Amino acid sequence: MSKVTTMSEAIGRLVADGASVAIEGFTHLICHAAGHEIIRQGRRDLTLCRLTPDIVADQMVAAGTVSRLVFSWLGNPGVGSLHAIRRRIEQADPAPLEIEEYSHFGMVGRYTAGAAGLPFFPLRSYEHSDLPRANPRIVPLPSPYGDDSVYAVPPLNPDVAIVHVQRASAEGDAQAWGLLGCQKEAAFAARRVIVVCEEVVPESVIRADPNRTLIPNMIVDAVVQAPGGCHPSFVQGYYDRDNPFYLDWDGISRDPAALEAWLQEWVYGLADHAEYRARLGAERWAALAPGEAWAPPVNYGSYR
Repeated sequence: MSKVTTMSEAIGRLVADGASVAIEGFTHLICHAAGHEIIRQGRRDLTLCRLTPDIVADQMVAAGTVSRLVFSWLGNPGVGSLHAIRRRIEQADPAPLEIEEYSHFGMVGRYTAGAAGLPFFPLRSYEHSDLPRANPRIVPLPSPYGDDSVYAVPPLNPDVAIVHVQRASAEGDAQAWGLLGCQKEAAFAARRVIVVCEEVVPESVIRADPNRTLIPNMIVDAVVQAPGGCHPSFVQGYYDRDNPFYLDWDGISRDPAALEAWLQEWVYGLADHAEYRARLGAERWAALAPGEAWAPPVNYGSYR
């Protein structure tokens, strides 16, 4: 049965005020379109869960959508700070922002424990780190199989995970390739899953290349087709990273008035992501077009 719907309907139905929301993707496949729709619908008091919160997190925090951030490392990649988030943390301007910080592997471990129904995830990488002092949810415990100790992090089960992929079937089988983060773990850990894709393809396309299926349809609640939905992030094979946008955001986010003006023009002032794409213009999209890099075909038939 088709799960295809609009972004507006998916967010309206599945993301409620006070929810915990994971928008994952590691430099690649970061769904800004979903973040913008959450802002547009005026959601409040969200917990945003994310490895490496970047521009979309800064925008959501600036819009007053997020009151708590569960994360590992944050910044404007290759440029510097996220100034809206810094103002909330350092100056409570215009309101405090609660934070809960882990390492990258700590966040992956939390999602993995959540997906597997485990009470915690053990890892060694907090040895000699200050993070356990800053975050009391990172707990040392003795190993049951030796004399040494490890650290434990609790499971993470977001109310909603939003994952962007290159293509998906109408039923929800989602395929991705290229640089991946912890999208699969977040999806399996979440109570509800929204798959956003560059294109909805026939089931025959999915079946012809099954090893690319990252997320199976049985855990997917909604499928949204949103071409260009990761801008200024990139989607391998569809468009490149818009590096000038990241540079421009540094100046925008330093100035609260400029940031509010940007939100009014690019989020509140637009009906949906299709209008965002149109406003960026054909010339800018053409500049982001990737070159071709074909992989050799695979024969999934029997070897003779």
